[in-house]
Amino acid sequence: MRLFRMLRIFTGRESGVTFLETVVALAILGVIAVTFLNGLTTASKSTFIADEQTTAESLAQSQIEWVKNADYSYNATTYSPAAMPAGKDYINYSVLIMASPLHDPDDGIQKIIVTVRHSDKGVIKLESYKVDR
Repeated sequence: MRLFRMLRIFTGRESGVTFLETVVALAILGVIAVTFLNGLTTASKSTFIADEQTTAESLAQSQIEWVKNADYSYNATTYSPAAMPAGKDYINYSVLIMASPLHDPDDGIQKIIVTVRHSDKGVIKLESYKVDR
């Protein structure tokens, strides 16, 4: 009986949330918030990288088509790129087109390498061949 009375004294005095419970709840909430924000940051970076890759690939493909339709230049080491499309999607992109004959002397087949850079960082490099027709 005495034990029940003592338990009642300890449990009966608790009338609200203790400071320790509040701190533990805030710590758990903080961990969840940090995890959620970290996930948002990762998703945002992934979206930016995918957009950059897609834009660079589209630009490289159009430059390869430009070079293939240009006049063949024997023993060329470079070709001038096509004009960059207008629009905010292509800001800070640059293109370098390198050419090298497959055989020596140049028999009318060249390997073309198109490198696309964004803000001085290489994004994509596509290779193709140009033939004198």
